[in-house]
Amino acid sequence: MKLALLPGDGIGPEIVAQARKVLQRLGLKLEMREAAVGGAGYDAAEDPLPPATLSLAKEADAILFGAVGGPRYDALPRAKRPEQALLRLRKELGLFANLRPAQVHPQLAAASALKAELVAGLDILIVRELTGDIYFGEPRGIRAAGDGGREGFDTMRYSEAEVRRIARVAFEAARKRGKRVCSVDKANVLETSQLWREVMIQESKKYVDVELSHMYVDNCAMQLVRNPRQFDVIVTGNLFGDILSDEASMLTGSIGMLPSAALDASGKGLYEPIHGAAPDIAGKGVANPLASILSAAMMLRYSLGQEQAADRIEAAVKKVLSEGLRTADIHTPGTRKVGTGEMGDAVAAAL
Repeated sequence: MKLALLPGDGIGPEIVAQARKVLQRLGLKLEMREAAVGGAGYDAAEDPLPPATLSLAKEADAILFGAVGGPRYDALPRAKRPEQALLRLRKELGLFANLRPAQVHPQLAAASALKAELVAGLDILIVRELTGDIYFGEPRGIRAAGDGGREGFDTMRYSEAEVRRIARVAFEAARKRGKRVCSVDKANVLETSQLWREVMIQESKKYVDVELSHMYVDNCAMQLVRNPRQFDVIVTGNLFGDILSDEASMLTGSIGMLPSAALDASGKGLYEPIHGAAPDIAGKGVANPLASILSAAMMLRYSLGQEQAADRIEAAVKKVLSEGLRTADIHTPGTRKVGTGEMGDAVAAAL
């Protein structure tokens, strides 16, 4: 099984190294090759997604991604900025379905930003459409305005086909869970969302065993804080999903705990923690590698057909948490604070 490892910038190399350590401990036949991406790609080839990196990603059976970005690159033209690497990978590989689970491990309920009784047992899956919406819509730009100043403009756009395929992903996922889908939009003010809702209703008729509900995005943001356990699967567009999934991450105790998958139509995927490059703590050995390790577990399950190996990794993470090991972001009184490498070693040993 060929894996492309793209560590990227900031804490990316540190956390991917721990995921690699865990993968190697499994005893599977994995061919793992690394390449530069993001700011590291720009430094190496003046391109956030160098041709060699894109070629490796296309040839691989799955991709494990770290993180990209940092203040060093903020002044670069948009096309050269590190974040463009991820957007281009999604487009080039057709990675349209983003799966972001938000689960509260019993050991971490006290670390949540909410009261433990609100989040205990929380298990949400956010399905985010990843290659459409305002992030990719044209036209976009900055131009002169009639008042003598300038105006910025972006285009929110969804085709019916794009909505249908992400709807199917959400309904299929719900069938394996609690059989409830909440479609999140802003249909009261956006034509894009009106189309989204119409198509969701049409597609739901093919899944009569799954309950479909609708919620405006602002209400959903409130409900995630007020009563998060009411949700099973949330499906939404690119912009809303970006925001809501980060909000949901804080229900779990830390953004450093959440993995994600971005899948194409055949199940090939790019797997990454949902946090960023965190340049302020890069190189200090304090970053939480568990989201990257759990992303590797998702990779084994969804793209490589290694369900048992994925279960083993997830069980190892639970064992380490039960033993009281915590990185700084999830540390609470009575637990033992460890660094990035020690946490990775502990998960590998627990296997």
